[in-house]
Amino acid sequence: MSRMLYFDCFSGASGDMVLGALIDAGLPIDELRRALGSLAVDGAAVSAHRVLRGGISATKFVVAAELDARRTGDAHDHGHGPHGSDHDHDHDHGHEPGEPHRHEPHSGAARGEEPHRSLADIGRLIDGSSLTPSGKARAKALFERLGEAEASVHQVPLERIHLHEVGAVDSIVDIVGTVFALEWFGVDRVVASPLNVGGGTVRCQHGVFPVPAPATVRLLRGVPVYSSGIDAELVTPTGALLVSAYASSYGPVPPMTIDRIGYGAGDRDGPGLPNLLRVLVGGAAGQGTHQRVVVLECEIDDMNPQLFGVLMERLYGAGALEVFFTPVQMKKNRPGTLVTVVAPPERRQSLSTIVFRETTTIGVRYQDVDRECLEREIISVETPLGPVRFKIARLGADVVNAAPEFDDCARLAAERGLPVKQVQAVAMKAYADRT
Repeated sequence: MSRMLYFDCFSGASGDMVLGALIDAGLPIDELRRALGSLAVDGAAVSAHRVLRGGISATKFVVAAELDARRTGDAHDHGHGPHGSDHDHDHDHGHEPGEPHRHEPHSGAARGEEPHRSLADIGRLIDGSSLTPSGKARAKALFERLGEAEASVHQVPLERIHLHEVGAVDSIVDIVGTVFALEWFGVDRVVASPLNVGGGTVRCQHGVFPVPAPATVRLLRGVPVYSSGIDAELVTPTGALLVSAYASSYGPVPPMTIDRIGYGAGDRDGPGLPNLLRVLVGGAAGQGTHQRVVVLECEIDDMNPQLFGVLMERLYGAGALEVFFTPVQMKKNRPGTLVTVVAPPERRQSLSTIVFRETTTIGVRYQDVDRECLEREIISVETPLGPVRFKIARLGADVVNAAPEFDDCARLAAERGLPVKQVQAVAMKAYADRT
């Protein structure tokens, strides 16, 4: 039985609501802090606390930098009017009708005196994080997609897109945190409901625009959306980015066995629709252990090897399940590389487009295949050296494999000055002793 996560976007989605819901569903915030702390982003301290939204208990995720800016009245009020100094639309979900918002390209052109980060800067920060290689690739691809949306809206070259210092901290936390969280849950498939985008207008740097805002609507291309008639912006650019990048399909709750439920709260609690995002996590029910996937392949013998890393990042960012490169010997006895991509069938066209755009190949083979997966679960095991996550694989009721997460073992080895293999042995003994 594969692991599934369902985003129930009945009241839209924002970056802080996504992380709040995932923490509410069981993601340990200390683990999240550890992953984010490795980015060395000043002011990115995070916290979470319980709130009520529409009478429902939920988790509110907070970036400390945001609170500091509001408390000190820092000059991050980009175009706000008399309604207040909320500096970032993505952490003020559930706005009042007609309230002004900041939806600028973050190019820094008008505020060159303030610190800012480019996409390249953020990429270097992510490279220094504790995410897995595939997690780093996905996080960078997500930021690039966000930058492309902003660049397209404002006709600014992608390399000139910058994020203001506070906005960059918020975006890094939301995006990198979500990538880490979904890896922590061991999710194989993400499904989402159609997104309730709200209605009315938002005031941007360049004028008043209808909801959803320009960058948001670009990120929602191909995604089913609707408006419940509420005169407010319910989906932010980061929320649109995260849901659309991870969801492989949209619709009602799929057949699944729910074992975790989480509610992530927006900032405000108004009458009517609760300002919440709900996530359901569990096993895919009624589908057995078989999955239908598409396999895309091509061989390449005439491309700069440096481009393969970019290709992998783009493919993972677009929803590939697996990407790997195999050395092969091609015609005229030339050494080459076999590119293999495994993905949900509905992602075939978009992934093929990335392969054509990012490589020198002129053809891609594909075939739909069945694959059989063991039921998987992530558990935390206390060891004498510290907690280590284990991936447990079951065949029916029998545990056929239990493996400690290498990243956890490598981290503990670095902290304790021990060989990684010794930490792995300690972790395996701790797991065996508990059973």
